[in-house]
Amino acid sequence: MAEVLVNVLLERLATITLDKVGGEFKLVTGVEKEVKSLTRNLEAIQAVLEDAEQRQVTEPTVRRWLSELTEVSFDMDDVLDEWITEVLKQQMEKQEKQVEDALIVTTKKKVCFPFLSSCFCFGQVNQLMLRHDIAVRIKDLNERLASIDERKQSFGFQNITRVSELPERQKTTSLPNVKTFGRDKEKSLIASKLLSESSEGNEVPLIIPIVGMGGMGKTTLAQLVYNDEEVKSHFDKRIWVCVSDPFEEIKIAQAIIEEIDTDNSSKSSNVLQTLTQCIYKLIEGKKFLLVLDDVWSPNSDQWEELIKPLRYGATGSRVLVTTRKEEVATLMKATTTQMISLKALSDAFCLSLFYYSANMDENNVSKEFKDIGLKIVKRCNGLPLAAKTLGSLMRNKKKIHEWQAVLNSKTWELKEIQQDVFRPLLLSYHDLTPAIKRCLLYCVTFPKDYVYNMNCLIELWMSQDYLNAKESKEKIVVGQNYFDDLAMRSFFQDIEVDDEDEYGNIRCKIHDIVHDFLQYLTKDECLILDFELDASERRDVSKDNIRHLTLVHAIENESLAHFLLNCKKLRTLMAIDSFKYSIGPIFELTVQLKCLRTLSLCGGWGESCLREIPETIGGLIHLRYLDLSGNEYLKELPSALGSLYNLQTLRLVYCSSLKEIPETIGGLIHLRYLDLSFNTELKELPSALSSLSNLQTLRLVGCEILEKVDVRRLINLRHLYVEGCEKLELIKGIEKLTDLQRLDVFLVPFIGGDEGNKLEDLKDLNQLQGSLDIYIRGNPNMAENAAAIMVNKAHLLQLRLSFPLDSDEGESREIMNGLEPHPSLESLSIVGYRGGAFSHWLSSLNSLRVLTLRCCGKCGVLPPLGKLASLESLDISSVWELKKVGVEFLGIDDGQTSSSSIFISFPKLKQLTIEDMESWEEWEGVENNNITIMPCLSQLSIESCHHLKALPDFLWKTPLQKLHIDRSPILQDLYRQGTGEEWAKISHIPKISVFPMAKT
Repeated sequence: MAEVLVNVLLERLATITLDKVGGEFKLVTGVEKEVKSLTRNLEAIQAVLEDAEQRQVTEPTVRRWLSELTEVSFDMDDVLDEWITEVLKQQMEKQEKQVEDALIVTTKKKVCFPFLSSCFCFGQVNQLMLRHDIAVRIKDLNERLASIDERKQSFGFQNITRVSELPERQKTTSLPNVKTFGRDKEKSLIASKLLSESSEGNEVPLIIPIVGMGGMGKTTLAQLVYNDEEVKSHFDKRIWVCVSDPFEEIKIAQAIIEEIDTDNSSKSSNVLQTLTQCIYKLIEGKKFLLVLDDVWSPNSDQWEELIKPLRYGATGSRVLVTTRKEEVATLMKATTTQMISLKALSDAFCLSLFYYSANMDENNVSKEFKDIGLKIVKRCNGLPLAAKTLGSLMRNKKKIHEWQAVLNSKTWELKEIQQDVFRPLLLSYHDLTPAIKRCLLYCVTFPKDYVYNMNCLIELWMSQDYLNAKESKEKIVVGQNYFDDLAMRSFFQDIEVDDEDEYGNIRCKIHDIVHDFLQYLTKDECLILDFELDASERRDVSKDNIRHLTLVHAIENESLAHFLLNCKKLRTLMAIDSFKYSIGPIFELTVQLKCLRTLSLCGGWGESCLREIPETIGGLIHLRYLDLSGNEYLKELPSALGSLYNLQTLRLVYCSSLKEIPETIGGLIHLRYLDLSFNTELKELPSALSSLSNLQTLRLVGCEILEKVDVRRLINLRHLYVEGCEKLELIKGIEKLTDLQRLDVFLVPFIGGDEGNKLEDLKDLNQLQGSLDIYIRGNPNMAENAAAIMVNKAHLLQLRLSFPLDSDEGESREIMNGLEPHPSLESLSIVGYRGGAFSHWLSSLNSLRVLTLRCCGKCGVLPPLGKLASLESLDISSVWELKKVGVEFLGIDDGQTSSSSIFISFPKLKQLTIEDMESWEEWEGVENNNITIMPCLSQLSIESCHHLKALPDFLWKTPLQKLHIDRSPILQDLYRQGTGEEWAKISHIPKISVFPMAKT
């Protein structure tokens, strides 16, 4: 961990010597000499740190030496950061003085800048005192560092040059595939127990424990069975709850309710009786599968209270439990016949998992590599996690000597390592670059089973200066590369793209064994303080060494206040699940923690929320990351917020009482990420916001009454999110942001000109990526300005076009003609189109995979969508004037029905949904052996098509798996199960739901 700190310090020292700041860094005589001396000592130490980091595991003296180096490095980083900040504040003062003089001359209203004398200004005497103090501290630190450098000679460190290369980030994230080895027998056994209708002694629910040591693959096996298609269809309800340690029955009950019914209000209750009553109502008479993953130490009373409502499920209900302890299974009264004990994998299966994780074909591995690989795998002792970790380590090692180095590493002989699985983890850890090591270690500031958000994690890494951007790379890209590398090496698990997050965010977890390993490495530097644990269960650490502190279920009391005030060197303070207690008093203490880089005190509901922020927050000059989301009673922000010059990330989400942002926000000139989402009282943003020239992401989602945003000077803005800003009719200057990459919603109002957005504002925004929703409310002049607006946006993958309700047919057609997208578009939704026919370009989008046509009431004919070579999902609804779907819909031209040429209509269509077609009567088929129609169709749904007389016969030649017909009386009668006239044509389809007609 000292490695990355030294790298950061050398970068800071290089900054100090840059010519661009002239003599302003020369605070007092002699400092320049001290800086050169610091740099020499650090460079000498840096050369041997790779060797020192590896030897510290077995040599306590080296460990103490590194600890001293880390301590000095932290202190030095604080001093240098304070120095740089002071110089740049002086530069700001000069600039603001010039602005102030100009404003006085022009007699205009004075604008409040964060560093004006009225807000924050050192007098000449104070400046000299500060400069002298910094110089004295630098001299003292140099002496301490010189002593450390001198003592390094006694260790005989080797100068090791790191050759590790970080792979370039791919277009898609390098995530490991999910595959299991050697567990087919166990999977079949568990599945048979789940699917069996019998229960021992009619026990409901039947408890089935999977027992095995950590890293044995219990969770992976449970996931495999849980997601089995046969298991899915067997149960009415499936519930997955990660339990972990400690066993908290209230949290588990809340999670069960959340899984069954997301919108159920009872899930927020903290009363066990209320929760169990709710569970009872939700599962009564239903056959359910409940997975309780990673159960540690419940007592019998806790378990009895939780199991009570579950006993009212239907016969065949099951509770699948994963645990390391057989006594947990005994406490739950599971019989030995139901228990599955996971044993170690055989060497053969371990070897297969090893090669799979290394991205190698086991059958094509040379004998030389195979022999070494087998010897490495034997050291895994049958642990899947160890085999997977080592395989991931070998992924970038292509030379035989690199494999031999892993096999012969002294790490295997370490007696100090507490668990066998730690040794392969340590090998993989040492293979990381110093910066990636620090990023990984920082993850332990969160508790076990925490769900990490990749983007948020990257911002946190950035706040600690772990992301060193080189060769003009953006820090965010560096962070993504680091995340990918850790994922590839299997340090992250359960990785998935958040389907609810259209911005492609990634979520993941860390295996609890990996979490234990990281805690082992960080020792006293990171601490998670859970106030719901007994004092005897909390880790006792030296307050002087703690740098990163996480409070869980924090309670306001004297011991917390005393504890915080003694953690003077904290760099991170986070509160998790503390909203029901008291955030306010905690915040009052934090302003005294002057070394903080990261502060996250998110509120919740009720009296515990922050109500005000003191002006003294301006003293946290090192702060890079501030998250005060969820503090619903926070009405205003202090002007001193603008004094947080180094702030990079500011999150104020769901601060629903916040009515304005102070003008001093213009002082946050390093701010990169600003999130003001769901602040429903925020009507306008300060004009000083346009001064944030480094701002890259601005999120205003759900700011319902916000009317305009000025982005003219936000030259580095790349991401702008405004979904739910229903009154935001003017994004001033957006046409100038030609490097903008993300814009989720663009609203074109009734009134155009300078008072509202225009379609032509989008014309040059050709770097847009992801998805974009365009809502056109009725600008009468927009049709003539619509030419070639979207056709050059090659990176845009999803587009939604909503047309004005009152536009006439000609105007609608002109708008649509002008909104032709780039051929690479993958998803398109057209809503409210008033034209009689669709534009020709619709049938030429050969990359289109998803298409939705909704409320296109005037269209009398569907376009030739059968020509779309990539279309997989088609949803058509509320095309009210459509009476007939002819062969043109299939993409078949006149005369082609009798042609001998081969043609495939809808070659990749898998899902077809047609709803609410009140005039539709006929769907024309075609009989030609040379024409293949919908060869991949698996799901067909027809709803509310009251006058449709029949479905074409070509549908029954497709590989349909699911057929759904509802609120379509003629069809319901025609295809009624068993007795319908056309039932025989559809009876072969595996899943049919033709709902009977409601009786009148």
